[in-house]
Formats: sequence, structure tokens, C-alpha cells
Amino acid sequence: MVKIGNIELPDFPLLLAPMEDVSDPPFRALCKEQGADVVYTEFISSEGLIRDAAKSVMKLDIYEKERPVGIQIFGANLDSMLQTIDIVEKSNPDIIDINFGCPVKKVVSKGAGAGILKDICLMESLTAEIVKRTNLPVTVKTRLGWDHDSIKIVEVAERLQDVGCAAISIHGRTRAQMYKGEADWKPIAEVKNNPRMHIPVFGNGDVDTPEKAMLMRDEYGLDGCMIGRATIGNPWFFKQVKHFFETGEHLAPISLEERVEAARRHLQMAIDWKGETLGVFETRRHYTNYFKGIPHFKEFRMKMVTSDHSEDVFAAFDEVLANFSGYQFSE
Repeated sequence: MVKIGNIELPDFPLLLAPMEDVSDPPFRALCKEQGADVVYTEFISSEGLIRDAAKSVMKLDIYEKERPVGIQIFGANLDSMLQTIDIVEKSNPDIIDINFGCPVKKVVSKGAGAGILKDICLMESLTAEIVKRTNLPVTVKTRLGWDHDSIKIVEVAERLQDVGCAAISIHGRTRAQMYKGEADWKPIAEVKNNPRMHIPVFGNGDVDTPEKAMLMRDEYGLDGCMIGRATIGNPWFFKQVKHFFETGEHLAPISLEERVEAARRHLQMAIDWKGETLGVFETRRHYTNYFKGIPHFKEFRMKMVTSDHSEDVFAAFDEVLANFSGYQFSE
């Protein structure tokens, strides 16, 4: 069993990573149904939240069926972060997660996200003050370091644990790498193998097959796996990993009918939550993976990703069923 604070999770839990414009309530609901043990919100700007920016406030929406759910925040100003904690607590999440890993320039340039990796003392003090501010478990998501020459993740993780961090998720790249190259899990294993560490250490980065998840568990000895890009348009990834763990075999490919049904539900939930325009727009990125592998699919995909009206997208789903009925997906 793995515990984040008082939250009990199964051995080697699978966590849905916080992803901007991806891990919203509709997608989190689908992932939860398919075996995600913990889900996280999109990351929320502390400055946006205290200014009552509509987009930031909307990201606070969480639902009972998602639990345990973590709300992820980012920022570099202590006063703003503490005010954010007070606002976030009203949504009653199970976990508050601090983003010390986002590599995007507009975040980093303000000293937030991975930008804080240049100032480990600030990273430590911010975490300490946030832990003091709330009774909820506080977790951290970060990267190996700013660049290859400044990797101090073993020390960083220990210092965060010592000020009360309840778990840490580590992406196996530096900020300088962005999302290029291969993730390096060895430094994450070094964190886990540090005899002073007693909080859960979750790995993140490049887990896109059940075999890689098993490698992270069995070869690197980590406590769990946070999965991001592999889940986009593929909420079944959690179920596929768990099936592989239990049987050593791959789950049978998801049928066309299941894929269409998931895409329909995803779009409808998105419209119900954020309205027609945003609902249609922000589900587009999932369709390529929902239907990945179908030959000569471009015509149908273009209808899904260029239409501004949900009825046209739903009609495209019907056309997919009519034109590709019986199509067998490979693993």
C-alpha cells in the first residue's frame, strides 16, 4: 500500500498527470473509470486565481466521482501562493500539488514552474509555508533540475520531504530538455533509494506502454507512475497497464464502438461543463489518438478537428461507425 498523507492507495498507483487543456473534469472522469488511482487538475496560476480570472477559477471544479483528486497550483510569490491555498481549500480537494516543473517560457520567465529550480532555497521555503497553511497533504511535481549541470534532485527531494511534502513526482528530464530526448529515470531511482526518504516517489516521463510502467516499478523500484501524454485520447491506458501487471499479457484492443462511445461522452461532458465553443475546441486534440490506426481516416479526422459545431462532430462519429464497422485495432 502507498499513502499520500492519510490517503491509502494500491501498490504502485497510476496517477493522471496535470496537463493544461487536457486534464479537465470530463477527461479526468474517463480516466478514473478506466483505472486511474489519483487524478490531478490542470495547473492553476496563483496570480490568476487571486485576481479571480475566470479560466483559473473554472479549473477548481472537482466532482465526487474523481476522488482522490489533487488541485495543482503554480507561482513564485509567497503571498499569492498562500492566498491561493485559502481559495483552493474551498473546493475541498484531497491533495494540493505544487508545480515546480512546467518548462513553458511564460511560466518559467516569472520564476514559477521549472523556473524555481534555479532557486532551491525558495522552492523549499515556499513548500514549507504552504504545508503550514493547510491540513491537506501537499505534494510536489518537479524535474531533475534546470539543466544537466545542475541536477540535485536527491538533495531537493530530501529537503522538500523535511519541510512536510507528502509525496513527490519527478519528471525524468531537465527544464533545458523541455520534452526532447529520452527521460532519465536513474536519478529518480536515486531519490527513491536514498535511505532518508520515506515519502512516496512517483516517476514521470515517457511511460507510453505497459512494459515501461512495469520497468519503472520492477527495475527502478519507484512507488508509482504519473502518466501524461500517453493518456491523451487514450483513457484506457490505465486499464491496459493494470491488466498487464495482473496477467503479463496485453489487454485486447479497444473496439471501434468503445472508442466512438468514449469520444461522444467526452465531447458531451466537455460541452456540458464549459459550453459549446470551448467544449468543441478543447476536445479536438484527443481525436487523433481515439481513432489512431484506422487507414484513410484523414477525411473524418478533419471534420472532427475543423468543425465549430458539435452536431457536425457527432455526425462525424456516426460516419466513422458506418464506414469502419468491424475494423480491428492492433495493440
